[in-house]
Amino acid sequence: MAKIIINGGRKITGTVTIGGAKNSTVALIPAAILADTAVKFDNVPQILDVKNLQYILAAMNVHSDFLAGNLSIDPTTIEESELPSSAIKSLRASYYFMGALLGRFGRATVTFPGGDNLGSRPIDQHIKGFEALGATVTEKDDIITIDATENGLKGARVTLDTVSVGATINIILAAVRAEGQTIIENVAKEPEIIDIATFLNNMGANIRGAGTDTIRITGVDRLEAHATHSVIPDRIEAGTYMSMAAAYGDGVMIQNVIPEHLESYTSKLLEMGVDMQIGEDSIYIGPSHDLKPVSIKTMPYPGFATDLQQPITPLLFLAQGESTITETIYPKRVKHIAELRRMGADLSSLNPGEIKVNTSSRLVGTTVEAAEIRAGAALVIAGIMADGQTVVDNASHILRGYDRIAEKLTGLGVDLKIEGVDLINLMP
Repeated sequence: MAKIIINGGRKITGTVTIGGAKNSTVALIPAAILADTAVKFDNVPQILDVKNLQYILAAMNVHSDFLAGNLSIDPTTIEESELPSSAIKSLRASYYFMGALLGRFGRATVTFPGGDNLGSRPIDQHIKGFEALGATVTEKDDIITIDATENGLKGARVTLDTVSVGATINIILAAVRAEGQTIIENVAKEPEIIDIATFLNNMGANIRGAGTDTIRITGVDRLEAHATHSVIPDRIEAGTYMSMAAAYGDGVMIQNVIPEHLESYTSKLLEMGVDMQIGEDSIYIGPSHDLKPVSIKTMPYPGFATDLQQPITPLLFLAQGESTITETIYPKRVKHIAELRRMGADLSSLNPGEIKVNTSSRLVGTTVEAAEIRAGAALVIAGIMADGQTVVDNASHILRGYDRIAEKLTGLGVDLKIEGVDLINLMP
């Protein structure tokens, strides 16, 4: 089991460069199999999820090469085959192969996806979209079969019952090769969705409205890549380093960011009194003092991201008073609370999705466990702030989502090492 060992109490300083967005990358890779040519990406984060997606591609006879942030994928020799269930179950975003395979072959058979345990995360809206396009969906023994080979995929109008990033992207992937026009209403507006649409449009797709609440797609027969697609910067990684810098920094420059993607987050940091200077593609966080408590409510984009409520929590320990977090997306996303309390933090959750965070002037290093990616990030920040040594077990979760985290943190002055994982093979 991978573990991150941190000797805390050292202020961080310097410059960190943010990698490509995990939440874009894990959809772009499945989307690549829709292409009739080889495709290339740059600014790809060097994370465990990319490796697992490469294993899935290899099972379909799709060759890929990943080196130093550059990923090439050749789907021209793709074959329908059983996908490796271990890799499918390792990350939730493997479900994007449902839409991509449906668009490519008119059918898909996929093991029910895994990933972080954040409570109930049904795929009913995905299935609603597939069925609207003419597919038949069946489930047996944890295997989902989606089939539209009899009549083919036909454009349709789909209104999502709830705003869902995953369903929005999956329906796009299926509809981009469907016959006629598809209109998807009440869609998610995240920047990552715009990134996926940009990639597909540059190959000849006809997708309009990404970033609004209605997306219109006119199906095409062929997709060809003519240029390298650069993955947008990871706003969640950026927000994590911003929290870390504000909580225990002595001046940190965060580069390769799109500040507009972080406006709901930066507004809360400014409300707290964090010393911040926002540039065109960078954010400087200076030493912060006399921080104020805030109330946070997670919402779909452009609201406060659910993926940032855990990384901001250690910063809230320094506020003079009680802060509150209302988690509306995943009310069960509270597994970091017990672990932070083991380190001496004063926080609690009495009702589902309701978190109260009080001033915690001193954290003490101990052994804690990362239940999922963002909970693990919160524990890493707390470990940097804590007196003594913190051991974060089950750290593979963190490596699934944070680009070259050991290299970046040691570059900022953190006394840290990772054990139990082959970083050379993980991050080429």
